[in-house]
Amino acid sequence: MTSRRLMYRAAKSCLDVILAAIALLILAPLLAIIALSIWLDDPGAPVIFRQSRCGYGGRRFELFKFRTMVRDADALKESLRERSLVAWPDFRVANDPRVTRLGRLLRRTSLDELPQLFNVLRGDMSLVGPRPTSFDASTYALWQTARLDFRPGITGPWQVTGRNSMDFTERCRLEISFFRRRSLARELWLLLRTAGCVIRRTGVA
Repeated sequence: MTSRRLMYRAAKSCLDVILAAIALLILAPLLAIIALSIWLDDPGAPVIFRQSRCGYGGRRFELFKFRTMVRDADALKESLRERSLVAWPDFRVANDPRVTRLGRLLRRTSLDELPQLFNVLRGDMSLVGPRPTSFDASTYALWQTARLDFRPGITGPWQVTGRNSMDFTERCRLEISFFRRRSLARELWLLLRTAGCVIRRTGVA
């Protein structure tokens, strides 16, 4: 590995930790309000949704989100498989019946993603990177595994360039192309673009 690449990785890791910690401090009251709202909507159900995702190097890690679905959402996934808008094992359905009323609001505003700031502090994720998949790397085509060379992110190029219209193959091409050109400036600009998408509510969970 070249010294330039090592410097990039070190700087990116430091920036991730600093920005994630600042964001958590600033957003702490909002996080508490959202957590309380989810608990009041369904007392006794988990506030945080934990899901195994495919991360850096194909290793699995536990991703955190605010819960936006009913308790047995994973058990209902197979029954909705035929309605998926994208090829299996990727999965996405329009007007997912498993999503709660509060969950729809959290998804429209992308607030359900905020707990992933803790994933960044743990080193599981980066602020900017390829979006981690719920399906395993063993289902990837060989060329698609190149996306695993980069730490997964809360946001990435897919989030700001037509995520609803892309299948997994198109998404891989976009992500691999973007992250092979390592640049903190480009990634910071993408963070700003992501904020714009959230404000305009063009992002989805």
